[in-house]
Amino acid sequence: MTRTLVLTVDRDNDLGLKTAIRGPVVGRKQVLTAALRLGIADPEESDTNAILGALHQHDNLAEANSEGDEVEIAILTGDEKVGVRSDRAIAAQLEEVVTEFQPDQAILVTDGAEDESVLPIIQSQVRIDHVQKIIVKQSKGIEGTYYYIVKALEDPKWRAKMLVPLGAIMAIFGLGVMLPDTLGGIVIGSLPLIFGLFILSKGLGLEATVGRIAQEMRENADAAMFSSLLWTTTVFSAIFAVATGYDTYIELEVNSNYSVVWIGVVHSALAWIVIAFLTSTAGFMLLRLKKGSFSGRLIVLAVFGMVVYSFLDQGLQIAMDVLTGEGYEFSVQGIWDVMLEPLMWIAVLWVTTTIVRAVQARQAQSERYWGI
Repeated sequence: MTRTLVLTVDRDNDLGLKTAIRGPVVGRKQVLTAALRLGIADPEESDTNAILGALHQHDNLAEANSEGDEVEIAILTGDEKVGVRSDRAIAAQLEEVVTEFQPDQAILVTDGAEDESVLPIIQSQVRIDHVQKIIVKQSKGIEGTYYYIVKALEDPKWRAKMLVPLGAIMAIFGLGVMLPDTLGGIVIGSLPLIFGLFILSKGLGLEATVGRIAQEMRENADAAMFSSLLWTTTVFSAIFAVATGYDTYIELEVNSNYSVVWIGVVHSALAWIVIAFLTSTAGFMLLRLKKGSFSGRLIVLAVFGMVVYSFLDQGLQIAMDVLTGEGYEFSVQGIWDVMLEPLMWIAVLWVTTTIVRAVQARQAQSERYWGI
């Protein structure tokens, strides 16, 4: 006897949101009812076609199989916040269905690549013999293309992905055209910079990090309030850094060479950059303390930032003195005066690192959590 399970996956849980039906939905009658209710609630929903495709597969297998074979059909639903949360829900529902039916093989019916991304999760619990993608037949003319674009813009998920970047680019470009030549050129020139930062954030996965921070802020409201104040300070510090650097650029542009101008810009903005770094680190520290996952590395990171700042501050100041003709005396006393502050911060970094490691070691040896 062979047991075959026909599966269809609704990863973003349209079925639950539009019909209040919770997964897993098991059995031909229950699945057919779910398809009808979803089709009535939203006739344009592609998941309806996927469910009907799964029913078609189920009926074909039921007719072709011998008397001893069994065929079952099920719908697995995820979560509207597609990601780890939805995949965990699908894995839990699949485990429930597999435990009850104990299939030997499975057939997966999907309506697109998003649902197919859960294929490794399904294969970890049951063997997949076939994957069928349901593609709805539509007109390929201009009217059909226009229809798809309009429907995509009505979907909140696609609207955020398409309209927000396009609107930001048009707003920046329009602002650059309206401003005077110098400022307008800077604003328009910032377009590739912003676009490049967006691509970089996608490549580094910063979007997931920001989402995780937002989730932590929702779960820790008290700490989030103070963290928000610190991050607001971070934003204003960054604005002050840009303003200070631009003011220095205007001041030095007339009578200085290219190297002096940009060294002066970085040196004048450096203090505000460090303040932005420290306040953002403090914001993360508060959230981790409230959540109970504070590791002490943020303290070490903050002190390391001060070490880098002290070296850069002194180095840029020496470079400015040399390039502007004021000169610099390379003597033991002069070098000692310059290196005193960085050496002090190096000592603080060593002491901080030693204390954090000692507390971590003590925590590892005892059952008490020390917060490090």
